[in-house]
Amino acid sequence: QVQLVESGGGLVQAGGSLRLSCAASGRTFSSYAMGWFRQAPGKEREFVAAISWSGGSTYYADSVKGRFTISRDNAKNTVYLQMNSLKPEDTAVYYCAAGLKLVPNDYWGQGTQVTVSS
Repeated sequence: QVQLVESGGGLVQAGGSLRLSCAASGRTFSSYAMGWFRQAPGKEREFVAAISWSGGSTYYADSVKGRFTISRDNAKNTVYLQMNSLKPEDTAVYYCAAGLKLVPNDYWGQGTQVTVSS
């Protein structure tokens, strides 16, 4: 079992930056792929980024490529999402996920709100 707790969300102006963190419990963190998803009001949850268990491979949605960077620190059981050049359309609740698949979805955090004002 893995428990995930996100932090770092907030209100930022368009063009600004935020860094989200996701702290995981459990000694098997380094065995899991990790990912970030988001859900805007009235829309379905969508994939944002994922990183392999070793950190050697990363994957991004086309909408965030070149602006967002996912990384992980297995010694700290933490995964990060650095978000730069934020746009109003990035406004959503961002969820951290863990799992064994390339795009993980076995375990979920509670979410953190990101609001980008124009």
